[in-house]
Amino acid sequence: MKSLRELYKIGYGPSSSHTMGPQKACVLFRRAHPDAVRFKVTLYGSLALTGRGHLTDVVIQETLQDVEVRFDPSYILAHPNTLDIVGIAQDDSEYRWRVYSVGGGSIKIEGDDDDVTPDVYPHHTFEAIKAYCKDQGLRLHEYVERFEGPDIWNYLAHVYKTMNDCVTRGLKAEGTLPGELGISRKAKMLLSGVLPHEPQDITESRTVSAYAYAVSEENASGHTVVTAPTCGSCGVVPAVMRYLKNRRRLTVKKCLEGLATAGIVGNLIKHNASISGAIAGCQAEVGAAVAMAAALAAEFDGLSLNAIDYAAEVSLEHHLGLTCDPVLGYVQIPCIERNAVGALRAIDACGLAYFLAESHRITLDMVIETMYQTGKDIHHKYRETAIGGLAEEYLKQFRKGKEGE
Repeated sequence: MKSLRELYKIGYGPSSSHTMGPQKACVLFRRAHPDAVRFKVTLYGSLALTGRGHLTDVVIQETLQDVEVRFDPSYILAHPNTLDIVGIAQDDSEYRWRVYSVGGGSIKIEGDDDDVTPDVYPHHTFEAIKAYCKDQGLRLHEYVERFEGPDIWNYLAHVYKTMNDCVTRGLKAEGTLPGELGISRKAKMLLSGVLPHEPQDITESRTVSAYAYAVSEENASGHTVVTAPTCGSCGVVPAVMRYLKNRRRLTVKKCLEGLATAGIVGNLIKHNASISGAIAGCQAEVGAAVAMAAALAAEFDGLSLNAIDYAAEVSLEHHLGLTCDPVLGYVQIPCIERNAVGALRAIDACGLAYFLAESHRITLDMVIETMYQTGKDIHHKYRETAIGGLAEEYLKQFRKGKEGE
């Protein structure tokens, strides 16, 4: 498995696969071919179908400048997030790359075996990691340090600060999110909207949701976020971390340990399945994020390896089959609300782990494999295309409204 630096990536929203990945591809292409003076980029599959809502064309134009961007929704490709980049020199000679944006901001360049980052971790299943940690007397965050080295804490400190700053910015921001949907920001209202005689459980739900909305609204606005494990699901882990840190007065060191533990869970999902909505639906994005956040919460509570396994497993298990159907291609409906619900589910899953960890029959490894197989079986229109599910129904209702005017 790769370093956590490859999982937690810092960049601009609203989509790790649709903005961060293509931007990285364009930067690398330009660096490899400095004599190219103009460019053509063709987006295929999910990149084409939701590229405008995800600002894919915008980030490509900002990166390459003199570029023609084409949208081709063809889906008969090796990967649903495929782009072709053509660079043209002054003498009209051409350079060509085919690139796959595989999720979480990572890319693969077709035919380039040198673009593979080295593995850091020798184990590829949670069972193997758990056995190793039990044999060595390690907690998961100690396992991370053993194979990443002590410098990982400096990187995770940067991740922590970026996540925390994102929550703070989002809680202060007001106005309307970019795009045709005209959605008003809600994080600030959620945080301050205290009800008379508000029950404690409602306070918790409102506060956690405010934090998740804050980050997700920052992402939808194209601001700086951390992939955890993607931009579309970036609100879950920071929301749970911010809430539990304040509630339990946790140290920054404890938060970094939680991020390390969460990172192992996210890494396993990324390595053994997918964190791309275009590959496996939203179960691979929000489902993975909830599993990570539940593991983080369990680490905060000092729960056993079995309990961390259970908390992550039950989180992902109950997102199996979740479709990715962003309305009009924007990372807003149902994405933002889904982050808030996911954060609350993560806390609940950790609570169950206190009592049921030693009796569960399903393991995290089993659910990861099931999620991947389920994702492959989901019809492609429910995998980040904006042509099925809620996106399709929204358009139907929108057209009815227009006809009735």
